[in-house]
Amino acid sequence: MVTEYPSIRIISPTTFDAGTAQTPGSVRLAAVAPQLGIQSAIWGGLFEVMPGASTGIHHHGEQQTIAYVLSGTCKVRWGVRGEYAASAKAGDFIHVPAFLPHMEINPSDSEPFHWVVVRSTPTPIVVNLPNHTWP
Repeated sequence: MVTEYPSIRIISPTTFDAGTAQTPGSVRLAAVAPQLGIQSAIWGGLFEVMPGASTGIHHHGEQQTIAYVLSGTCKVRWGVRGEYAASAKAGDFIHVPAFLPHMEINPSDSEPFHWVVVRSTPTPIVVNLPNHTWP
């Protein structure tokens, strides 16, 4: 008896999908997602914030997020009032727990930052919060 396995998929940048949930100040591109015909228990893609920009305050509902910083440096703020902050640089991993309000800030005036992002469910959840959420 021969066992059938699903195929490996190679997803090239030319097929990444920008038609995924977005947050102002950033660009998300789906690479491993249902809309690309890939059935998976997780979501994967790229995330970019341009020089000097920051995202809006948001969270990802029940999803946990793991990000790997490909290039650049970023500052991440989080908490009920945005009271916590940390910086990450190329080579660092970032873990964002479910339901945690946060935002990403690019402190560089010349370099964007890029992350590889993996989420714990196949369809990304993005809940954009009002700017006045934090003082």
